[in-house]
Amino acid sequence: MEKVLTQEEIDALFRAAWGAGKAAPAAANGRTAQVERWNLHEAGRLRKEQLHILSQLHESFARNLTHSLGAYLRDKFEVALVSVEQLAYREFLARVPDVTYYASFRLQPADCTGVLQVDLSLAFPIIDLLLGGRGQIETPSREVSEIEELILEGVGNIICRELASVWQPLGVSLEFEQRQAGAQMLRLMPAQEKTLALSFEVTMPGSHGMLNIAVPAVVSNALLRKLSTELVYRRRREAPVEQASIRQRLLDSSVELVLGTPLLPVNLGRLLAMRPGQVLALQRPIVEPASLRVGGRDCWLARPVQSGARRRAAQLIECIPQPEEKEV
Repeated sequence: MEKVLTQEEIDALFRAAWGAGKAAPAAANGRTAQVERWNLHEAGRLRKEQLHILSQLHESFARNLTHSLGAYLRDKFEVALVSVEQLAYREFLARVPDVTYYASFRLQPADCTGVLQVDLSLAFPIIDLLLGGRGQIETPSREVSEIEELILEGVGNIICRELASVWQPLGVSLEFEQRQAGAQMLRLMPAQEKTLALSFEVTMPGSHGMLNIAVPAVVSNALLRKLSTELVYRRRREAPVEQASIRQRLLDSSVELVLGTPLLPVNLGRLLAMRPGQVLALQRPIVEPASLRVGGRDCWLARPVQSGARRRAAQLIECIPQPEEKEV
């Protein structure tokens, strides 16, 4: 007769099997294994320190672009980094307006495509400036024309040049390709492709908007590996030299030196009643030493003395321990 197991018997079998297969490794090292839930979507995400490195790098790009495009347009053009994120390509496209200016650029030797997006609230004032206007116009609710597209290519080339400059450690070159229609954007990269998304806020006279750049994660990963190697090399090779230089500069610098009594309370009425020739008695014995203040801090107990002909000096008596030097 076939036996039917109850739910309690089934649970007992599973517990026994789990204990035989999993308890042994935990007992071998004397510790209980810790199991954490793994989220597939979190795999490969940038760590906090990596975001910090990339932010510093592209803040330099924003400063360089401010000067380069400001000189090119001969007008105020301020660029500020807003965010550095890792997004799926479809998420990047979902964040920008439907009607906007898109362009692509080629990255070599990675042989992949990057995306440049500029709000129309910036694109049309830039075009107006390059055509001799003042750059303060209302933004038309349309895409750029073919002639306007050619005018903006100069701006795209400058952006690619400055980006290639800050990515120089990677040895990658950027070449501006062409403007892309919005309908063609999904063909440049797979929708789920991870990208490094850089967002910048641009301010011009009478207008402002966003400049966004997206590159495949394979490029940002290679850049991070290269930058990490460069940073380790610099710490090991250059830090001692820099410290010696800073130390020498500090030794050659000047600080404020004051020899006097500490702050003493004095009656305000006595001060107001004073006349020339009177002596103000302070509540401090004359045998007590004064304080020698260096850079605003009491560092030594000292006495005023004379050294040589008509030279005031301080005779050091005892060093005053500083707060960071006291034992806890």
